[in-house]
Amino acid sequence: MWDLIVDFFKSTGIAGIFQGDGWKNLLMIILALVIIFVAIFKDAEPYLLIPIGVGMLLANMSMLSSNIGDWIFNHQAAVYDEITGELVTAESYSGLLGYLYMGVKTGIYPCLIFLGIGATTDFGPLISNPKTMILGAAAQIGIFLTFLGALALGFAPNVASSIGIIGGADGPTAILVTKSLAPEYLASISVAAYSYMALVPFIQPPIIRLLTTKKERQIKMQELKPVSKKKKILFPVITMFVCIILIPSCAPLIGCLMLGNLIKESGVVPKLTEAAGNTILYTVTILLGLCVGATATGDNFLTVDTLKIFALGICAFAIATAAGVLFGKLMSLLDHGKTNPMIGAAGVSAVPMAARVVHKEGLREDPENFLLMHAMGPNVAGVIGSAVAAGLLLLLFL
Repeated sequence: MWDLIVDFFKSTGIAGIFQGDGWKNLLMIILALVIIFVAIFKDAEPYLLIPIGVGMLLANMSMLSSNIGDWIFNHQAAVYDEITGELVTAESYSGLLGYLYMGVKTGIYPCLIFLGIGATTDFGPLISNPKTMILGAAAQIGIFLTFLGALALGFAPNVASSIGIIGGADGPTAILVTKSLAPEYLASISVAAYSYMALVPFIQPPIIRLLTTKKERQIKMQELKPVSKKKKILFPVITMFVCIILIPSCAPLIGCLMLGNLIKESGVVPKLTEAAGNTILYTVTILLGLCVGATATGDNFLTVDTLKIFALGICAFAIATAAGVLFGKLMSLLDHGKTNPMIGAAGVSAVPMAARVVHKEGLREDPENFLLMHAMGPNVAGVIGSAVAAGLLLLLFL
């Protein structure tokens, strides 16, 4: 009888805490609970952070007990013969989240999310004021400066590329690049990317206020001109053609983004638009969050490199925001004060959160200063820019 009790205890997760690296999994379980708490009670990106937190919770609890590990997330690394170098056992995934993880490994989930973004985003402000494309491009400076910073800290070029893409404030793009260039860092980079996306309303305002004057923040912009349906239909087709011809590796993201926008603007397939922007988008968001969280286990997350990645991530985001605002100031100077430089901060890819931050900052200075639609121009440009930047990094280092 006593032996049965001992064997049962050894098979539980409680015993696993005191064995090997069990304490690391315990810390990750606590972190997962914190993430879930912040998502629910602080309303910080709940659609993303709740699935990520639950994925972390499930994966780390399963690692404490051998009885449930195979049912949740089991990863078997590829094994090579030490003498011949030939592949003996192929890399494999099993368990509920292991099978779902194939959508991350193959890059399907990020592309489907871009499909949903395209189906829910109005490109009209960008088409109406095409010069804001420059602000979206300027914000991508954060990606490349962080890439250089990561190289300086000793990261390999492929890993540095994955870290740099955090500056685009685009979780799906960060996941797509990382799963291709540095899959061993997927947990750290994806959690950092989504964490900073959730912190957009807290990170951007101080940077905006630091780099602009009160007079600049009070600038009222002229009302945008209406955009014809013909232009809205042609824009995704032309953008798709130009981007993919120049950088073929951005085809998956740009193709899905523009497909989503095309079916939206065509007006002839409302059911497809509704499915892409609601059912598919939210379903894939759940699956992607669960799988990303499942990779954040104690043994591969609690490292010095993770701390470096989080530090570089905040630098990437701050630089991207600052670059957008500074280019906005330059644009305002060149057009004699017609552009509010704050809209440059919306050049990061967090749609529409960054645009809302700019809008709130405008209202803070003047209750009649409405900047939301003006900020959506660089915000949409940022989505396109981050996808193109990701394609360029994949082209160079894959």
